[in-house]
Amino acid sequence: MKEKIKIILFVIVLGMVSGSILLGVNRYTESRILQNQQLKIKKAVLDVFEIPYTKENIETVFNQNVEIVKFDGVSFYISKEKAVAFEFSGSGLWGPIHGVIALNNDMNTLKGISIIHQEETPGLGGRSAEKDYLAQFKGKKFLPEIKIVPAGKSKGENEVDAITGATGTSKSFETLLNANIQKKLDLFKQRR
Repeated sequence: MKEKIKIILFVIVLGMVSGSILLGVNRYTESRILQNQQLKIKKAVLDVFEIPYTKENIETVFNQNVEIVKFDGVSFYISKEKAVAFEFSGSGLWGPIHGVIALNNDMNTLKGISIIHQEETPGLGGRSAEKDYLAQFKGKKFLPEIKIVPAGKSKGENEVDAITGATGTSKSFETLLNANIQKKLDLFKQRR
């Protein structure tokens, strides 16, 4: 019986020590993690606005070229050319997709899209984060909505080719983009 109590006490003490170490590491790295997340967003915003930067000057370039405006807890990033960008997120086919969308100052066409995080199948749906795929969206009209059509079939001013072999991801991405653009654009227009 004493052996069982010793084992239980050992497990409790080990759990408390391990938990305390993990809590300490989390508190120690929390500000660095937040700082890196903000840096990823700034990089994505500069990418969709096509503003060149280097790793060393990203903060300076961002501060000189982008204004941040918040409405109802949503951050809108406005370039000197009055293009507007915002973060988007939602469900892809296999997991969440998070990125940044930029709208040209005409508020009718896409300037660019950048993906910060996605969990789609590598080589298939994961291609949705590749620059070559995302380049198709540049200049496309998003009103009334973006349409992702079978590969090689895009002809309309609001149509983009789907990813071959990743129809589910393409449709999820279409739904995600249209919902986020409409919601954020409505909020932006109400406040501006």
